[in-house]
Amino acid sequence: MSYCGKTLSKHGLLSLPAVILLSGCGLDINSGDSTTAAQSQGSEEPTVAIAGAAMKGVIQQGLVTANRLISDKDGYYAPQRQAAKPVLTADDGSYEWRLRGKADSWALVELQADSGTRMICDVAPQCEQNSAEPVAFGQPMSLDSNFSLRGAGDLRLETVNLTPLTHLAVALAERSANGLSPDSLSGTYQTVEGWFGLAAGSLRLTPPDLTRLDEADSVSADALQVAIANAAFLALVNNNAQWDSISEVLTDATIQVAETGQISLMGDGTNVALADLITVAAVQAAELQATVDSSIISQRLGVVQSRNVHHFKTVADVYEDTDTSVAETGETANDTTEGSNNDTTTDTTDDNTGSTEETAGTGGDTTGDTIADTDTGTDTSEPTTTETTVEETIPANAALLSWTAPLTRENGDSLAMGEIAGFEVVYGTSAEILDQNLAIGDASVDELLVDELTEGTWYFAIRTLDTDGNRSRLSEVVHKQI
Repeated sequence: MSYCGKTLSKHGLLSLPAVILLSGCGLDINSGDSTTAAQSQGSEEPTVAIAGAAMKGVIQQGLVTANRLISDKDGYYAPQRQAAKPVLTADDGSYEWRLRGKADSWALVELQADSGTRMICDVAPQCEQNSAEPVAFGQPMSLDSNFSLRGAGDLRLETVNLTPLTHLAVALAERSANGLSPDSLSGTYQTVEGWFGLAAGSLRLTPPDLTRLDEADSVSADALQVAIANAAFLALVNNNAQWDSISEVLTDATIQVAETGQISLMGDGTNVALADLITVAAVQAAELQATVDSSIISQRLGVVQSRNVHHFKTVADVYEDTDTSVAETGETANDTTEGSNNDTTTDTTDDNTGSTEETAGTGGDTTGDTIADTDTGTDTSEPTTTETTVEETIPANAALLSWTAPLTRENGDSLAMGEIAGFEVVYGTSAEILDQNLAIGDASVDELLVDELTEGTWYFAIRTLDTDGNRSRLSEVVHKQI
């Protein structure tokens, strides 16, 4: 079994608050010449502030520089180098840089680590380091001098975040004929979002601090998914002896992108694989659920877990069909699985009402060679029962579940698809003890493959989750003999 499959099987898987703007933590922003003095005394020369955060997890005391992206006579865009001192990121990873001139162009922002830079370990339960003791989740760890991040953005938006994913997008844009042009960067940001199964525009979101989720006033599933995708680069160090540091993982992925415009789908035993990053992202979402008290955030982590599981399946299917790397256009990753990330369930309310109201349950049957859907139903509506033939490619130690989403709540009220946050499948080797579960954060999903089941009889049930955090009663329990 591949590394990805082993990891998923092992785990049963096949915003920050508004950024605080700081002015460089006491460092001079400009070069310290007479022009700087004139500006400090009220010069009328316009300036524009660039603000954002460096998050992989939170990067503290990182050196940040910013430069406008200017085109030459041939239309090639490159950073306009200026003599200026870097600013330092704050304890929450935020930074602010002020550039001379109007907000009429794009800028490239770069972070470089030095001996004083620290990163908060955002991998549960700990971050492993080469030749050093592991660092516990939520604790600071040092970074080597090779660590760097880049990001780019429109100065009219005034926000540029720096993450491993924006770093890859900048490297990809540099391959274009026009260099770091606005069009190239806009396209490559979308491409990288597609690679990781993210909703459009996700790379512009400020990722939350995964170590302090219970303190966040509001965090969407999209922002969580971005943060966990970034955490996967460090989580891969924990799961693969080939990599000694986050810098090695990020450098390898960046070189792949810069040289080929692609990132390997399943890997070749040498390079970082997209499938491995998605795998550990799914595992991290599951691990993080144990660290939070908020039921709403826990539910959204379940949504992220499910998205990564389904996106892994998409990547695996593409690999089997083409045996190639992800194309530079990113189109191979932008299928219906990725599209599910745009569902309104990602913007559910942060208030946990604690209501006892339950949505209608659904269920699935796995007997014999077919998967027959059953349902607990309601007094007013019966979901459609369907039957799906199991394909020969379904492993003997797996069960394919399918179901139909309910149309009404148990009290008879109608239930729109937009009100369904997803489903939860529970299963076990006893009908009375269903002690394993899989979260599905997409109301449009109507089947799930549960694999790596040991010999014996396995029992399954399913419940519906709505966007207010309500859960239905479990469906009728069905079973399959392995």
